[in-house]
Parts: sequence; C-alpha cells; structure tokens
Amino acid sequence: MRVITGTAKGRKLITLEGMDVRPTTDRVKEGLFSIIQFDLPGAMVLDLFAGSGQLGIEALSRGASTCVFVDQSRKAQEVQKQNLQHCNLMSRARVVLNDALTFLAGTKDQYDIVLMDPPYHKEMIPAALQALSGKLTENGVIICETGIRDELPEQVGEFQQYRTYQYGKIKLTTYRMVEA
Repeated sequence: MRVITGTAKGRKLITLEGMDVRPTTDRVKEGLFSIIQFDLPGAMVLDLFAGSGQLGIEALSRGASTCVFVDQSRKAQEVQKQNLQHCNLMSRARVVLNDALTFLAGTKDQYDIVLMDPPYHKEMIPAALQALSGKLTENGVIICETGIRDELPEQVGEFQQYRTYQYGKIKLTTYRMVEA
C-alpha cells in the first residue's frame, strides 16, 4: 500500500492485519480521488472508519488543508500516526480514538469532504449519514466505499445520493446535500 500522488507520492504505508481489513486498492483510490479532485485543494477532510489512514493521507498529499482521522481501534490509531509521520503530514492531521457515531455527536466542525470506508456488510453507513447532519459544508461531498452488492439509501436526512461508480467488486457512492 502506497501514496499514489502529491507531496507524499510513493511513500509506503503500514497496513493493519485482520479479517475485517481490506485496504483500498490503487485502482479504487485513483477513482475516488478523480471524483473529488476539484473539491480537494484546501479542503477540510474527515476520514471516518479510517483504519490505516490511507484515504485521509492521500487527501492530505493531494492538497487538503487538514484531515481528521476517526477510528475506534487503538491499533488503527497507532498505525495512522506512524503513517502520517512517515509521510510528514502529522502537522495537518488530527487522530481521534473514538466510535464514528460518538465522534459525530460531539464535533462542532463542518467538513468539505467525508470519506467513509467502514467494514463491509455491517450497515454502518446509513447511521453515519444521519449523524453527519449539520457537519457538511454547503458544497460538501460524502464518499462511501462498499461492496458491489451493498445497497445504500437514495436519501438520508439532508443527503441525497449523487452518483455511484463501480470498480470490480467495489462500489463508490457519493452523497451531496439536497438542494432546497
């Protein structure tokens, strides 16, 4: 696993071990970042269910101003910190050890981009989308990575499904705020 482009291009990242861990492939990562390439410069990013932190690190490497990494695993938090230090990006990051929903309930921040890659088949995305109410900037975007067969709701609260992209067995679904 490596950073594809930007200031940390080519840096190898440590990954987590275990059955629930499936790092995002380079192909899917390239697709994801081509979707948000114009939203990324200067963006405030939230990497929920961050795991090793590879998506948030890629966002920082490509020009996001800051990224908050949230994961409930202490081991994931340690790996995120090591990867951020290895890529010289720690000064623009905040690593939070917390459950995604608890974090969202307590934060007052608003984000331009939210990256969600929870464990597959756990039905975590609808609840996280609901908890993101009021946490996204007006033109913000949420990107959810799921298995191809996972069904996501068309609308949750103020968020409407915008587009879906398929990469083999992986699906990326974008959400934006419903226009009034």
